[in-house]
Amino acid sequence: MEAIAKLRNVPMSARKMRMVANLIRCNDADQALNTLKYTKREAATWIEKLLYSAIANWEYKTDGEAEADDHDLYIKRIWVDEGAMLKRFRPAPHGRAHRIRKRTCHVTIVLENRIPLGTEEGATEEEEVAVTNED
Repeated sequence: MEAIAKLRNVPMSARKMRMVANLIRCNDADQALNTLKYTKREAATWIEKLLYSAIANWEYKTDGEAEADDHDLYIKRIWVDEGAMLKRFRPAPHGRAHRIRKRTCHVTIVLENRIPLGTEEGATEEEEVAVTNED
């Protein structure tokens, strides 16, 4: 089962956000949270909040029956797109003006579980195969 979380109009350039997104791509959710917690970039705080939201969305989709810790969630996809740009002008010498672009970005995370939802926590693969063969 997949869960999606989106963060839109973050007041930061997409290039800076992609540097942090590349750190956690295809990692487990727990490992990604630890990486983001100790990364000293502003983008890490934004993505950390988004990852918590994606985990909550996954738990909501399961109607509260499953917990994220039991099903080994991982980041299936994460991408960063450019958002709208605020254009401003700053005075320059000789009566000219220089353009300033205040960039924004959009971040999307897709989480998926590695352990299927139908399995028990303590059951191993051999026990599951034995149960299916008896039927």
